Amino acid sequence: MQQALNEARKAFDEEEVPVGAVIVYQDQVIGKAHNQIKTLKDPTAHAEMIAITQAASFLKNERLNACTLYATIEPCSMCVGASVLARFKTIVFGASDPKTGACGSAIDLTKPGLFNHTLEVVSGVLEYDCRSIIQGFFLNKR
Repeated sequence: MQQALNEARKAFDEEEVPVGAVIVYQDQVIGKAHNQIKTLKDPTAHAEMIAITQAASFLKNERLNACTLYATIEPCSMCVGASVLARFKTIVFGASDPKTGACGSAIDLTKPGLFNHTLEVVSGVLEYDCRSIIQGFFLNKR
């Protein structure tokens, strides 16, 4: 999660919403990214989506079923949907997102039996640090 926080700091420095994501396979980072929505002028350029593309390219496979996704903030419905399609083993996130979080906060797209793939969800990892960076970003914007 510390590497995901490093990615979130990059987003912060680039005036992007500071979210970072890292994908781990067999104790090796195979994808890492930060939000680049404004930079790329792409509404799908969430940290998780970019990292998923990197990981799939690294493994030369669209199935990431032996991988874990780490995200600083609870993934949104787009990112959880992509995670289900990629067949992640686990999603680990830092801070909950009551407005758009799709792992139980605003909606739960990870509920067992909802889709043909169920993944494990772990929340609250380095929660204070993950929450602080995003809150600081939006406080600076106001």
